[in-house]
Amino acid sequence: MVHLRRKILVRSGLLNQLRLNVRWSSSLKIRDKESIQPERSFKSSDLSVRLAAPHQLQPKPDVSALTFGKYFTDHMLKVFYYESLGGWQAPEITPFENLVLHPAAKVLHYAVELFEGMKAYRGIDGKIRIFRPELNMERMNTSAIRSGLPTFNGNELIKCLNRLISIDQEWVPHSEASSLYIRPTLIGIDPTLGVAASDSALLYVILCPVGTYFKNSSKEVGVSLLADPRYTRAWPGGCGDRKMGSNYAPTIHVQREAAEKGLQQVLWLYGYDNQLTEVGTMNIFMFYLNENGERELVTPPLNGLILPGVTRNSILALGRELKQFKVSERKITMDEVHRLILENRLLELFGAGTACIVSPISFIDYAGQGLHIPTLEQPEPIYKMFLKCLSDIQYGYITDHPWALPID
Repeated sequence: MVHLRRKILVRSGLLNQLRLNVRWSSSLKIRDKESIQPERSFKSSDLSVRLAAPHQLQPKPDVSALTFGKYFTDHMLKVFYYESLGGWQAPEITPFENLVLHPAAKVLHYAVELFEGMKAYRGIDGKIRIFRPELNMERMNTSAIRSGLPTFNGNELIKCLNRLISIDQEWVPHSEASSLYIRPTLIGIDPTLGVAASDSALLYVILCPVGTYFKNSSKEVGVSLLADPRYTRAWPGGCGDRKMGSNYAPTIHVQREAAEKGLQQVLWLYGYDNQLTEVGTMNIFMFYLNENGERELVTPPLNGLILPGVTRNSILALGRELKQFKVSERKITMDEVHRLILENRLLELFGAGTACIVSPISFIDYAGQGLHIPTLEQPEPIYKMFLKCLSDIQYGYITDHPWALPID
């Protein structure tokens, strides 16, 4: 126990210092002008629970064998919405089961669907925590507005999630290399054809224990990327800043092309100047020496082309509070990346997201040439610092942190 306390104190020193002054942002600043109607939301106080029977319980996988999105827990949350019945119905937790949908359901024909990605972590103290769930609720509601789907009170869904996770708490891995992935999903289920807002919808949440997003290797390696200007993930006025399934299906072909070249992910570019937008399903960060010789961390701005990531938001907040380097949000182009490499001023590139947390980038295949990124060659890379800071919050090395919501 003494050793454990000492370990916690050592790891928490940096963030305890940050916590004295940092202003922990509780918004991604993506709210649309339309107001959310919490008075029409479902209420967690109406939640009913139907537990799985013994024969419905699934064997839990070995933690060392976990892959992303393969195994699912014993229960799920469902909340129906019917405009004809006054809106949201009472939420319910049920055994994990298949959904029954009408063949004409809007989700099947017009991709009237959105989702979120969150995680629950079992801390070093045994407590289970969710990381900044209010930001996921904000983003989910903004996606719902754009999709013509009903909005809801995010705090009420968080309370329902709390109950769901507490029921399936033994599925939260006892490992700092693993976590419980949370997938809230909202779909249009109107049994009629026609492109229109949905008068009927289903919000459901499923859980799955997950390990690391990228496959482990015997040594630390960075992510390799395909950057092909022929392909575009998002454009101004589109939905690239909303977490909708329709953003992801068109990327599968390009991801397959990257894999055929022995590369892991796609670096999505936009415009005549080949702006960096996202890397796979991650936001991207660049750390470099600017024209004044200063170290600077930069990431693309929230201009409608990229998803306003929760991990992105957290890294920016941490970086600004540290005051060890300049932090900027601005456009980054491939020409700039290439020039910085030639001038030995590019230090690191890394991706950030819920699934992978922070992943270093080491190689880009661009315009027929291979660009080697020296992320892993830095003596004290900042991507590792951010990964450690976030992990310390998520796994409870920092107790009572405002970004970590304990599960009752």
